[in-house]
Amino acid sequence: MIVEAQRTIVPVTASFLSLPTFDIERNGVRIHGRIGGSGAPLLLLHGHPQTHAIWHRVAPALMERFTVVAVDLRGYGDSGRPAADAEHAVYSKREMALDALAAMRHHGFERFGVLAHDRGARVAHRLAMDHPAAVERMLLLDIAPTLAMYEQTSEAFAKAYWHWFFLIQPPPLPEALIASDPVRYVRSVMGGRHAGLAPFAPEVLAEYERCAAIAGTAESICEDYRASATIDLVHDREDIAAGRQLAQPLRVLWGEHGAVGKAFDVLALWRDRAADVSGRALPCGHYVPEEAPDELLAEAQAFFLPLQHAHAGANS
Repeated sequence: MIVEAQRTIVPVTASFLSLPTFDIERNGVRIHGRIGGSGAPLLLLHGHPQTHAIWHRVAPALMERFTVVAVDLRGYGDSGRPAADAEHAVYSKREMALDALAAMRHHGFERFGVLAHDRGARVAHRLAMDHPAAVERMLLLDIAPTLAMYEQTSEAFAKAYWHWFFLIQPPPLPEALIASDPVRYVRSVMGGRHAGLAPFAPEVLAEYERCAAIAGTAESICEDYRASATIDLVHDREDIAAGRQLAQPLRVLWGEHGAVGKAFDVLALWRDRAADVSGRALPCGHYVPEEAPDELLAEAQAFFLPLQHAHAGANS
């Protein structure tokens, strides 16, 4: 399986990114995605400032065992960019989770696994909390719970994740600075991490840059982060006050060279929010699917194996 993961890296556009796409609409917002493979359904959610193209190095091998559904979050990729509201509810993780749920139901999947990175992992957290019957198992990449990360922000974390605090500033300054040169923004944010721009295939980096330049992207990115610093924290605190925990098996992986694992006790924080948690660091930085595809693929295939067994049993 490792050989397959390596083989799919070049050419990128000849494998995962050449699969058929789909578009659905929920409450007037277009949600764009790609589907392929066969077997148990597996939802893939990307992070900032990327698109569903982050999965190009792991999705082809996953599709040998799973039906993979990869979507662009609202505000990113080729999904819609709805206008902001005063409460930032339009970009709350609750709304984004409903987008993802709608995409899966569009394809006939009522129960599925979730593999998610960065912002997409925050959406996945809310999806599993709000719709526990839909999410069977969940693998999250390089995050700790949002509320815990804000409450335990250190100097080291603030320096590494400066964009968390830049993007939530009042409009229009952050939007104007991003929109003035979206390619520079993408390259500065992604290239400023552990491995620089080296992990990103040129075709895929060009895709991130194309989507960042779409009108309204700067506003959407900022609203995503403003929601995380406001209404999303309200929802998280409501869960804690009510004693609600994630019931699904949860595995969390993080980059040993990234800021999250260095600044937080990732497993301890997730054990406060979930009943069944396991995880470890991988030999990479923040962009796990593109920096450590072989390791991630092995982890995902092992963790989601019960989905295969259940799917095979249901269809026998």
